[in-house]
Amino acid sequence: MARSVNKVILVGNLGQDPDVRTTPQGTPVASINIATSESYKDKSGNWQDNTEWHRVTLWDYLADSASRNLKKGSKVYIEGKLQTRSYEKDGITRYVTEIRAVQLVLLDPSSNSGSYEGGGSPSYNQESKAQNGITEEDLLSEDDDDDIPF
Repeated sequence: MARSVNKVILVGNLGQDPDVRTTPQGTPVASINIATSESYKDKSGNWQDNTEWHRVTLWDYLADSASRNLKKGSKVYIEGKLQTRSYEKDGITRYVTEIRAVQLVLLDPSSNSGSYEGGGSPSYNQESKAQNGITEEDLLSEDDDDDIPF
């Protein structure tokens, strides 16, 4: 029997600074809008640009990372899943489909200032952080020389 898959991968730019809130239980949540663009030739042979906007929510550790590291125009890689939720406004039930992020990678050249395993851009992963108990300070620590025996 085949399993189903709900996976979204985006590489794009933030349209505005992250909107960070805290739930009544104290859990941080950030909302960001990411623009992805593509170019194509129309029937007349003219180049056309098409921009799509994607609503992304980041929870807990990812929301904290977004609030500290992202701003309007930031280039990011987001991995997550589609999630639909409903709410009521003025007696009307409304539905929102958004991407719930599980991984955030900062792609801006200025975000490469830290020391990260693998030598690439900083990467924040909600699942691995929860499983391994890794904090952002662990990822950003440059004092890794303590364990070197010489």
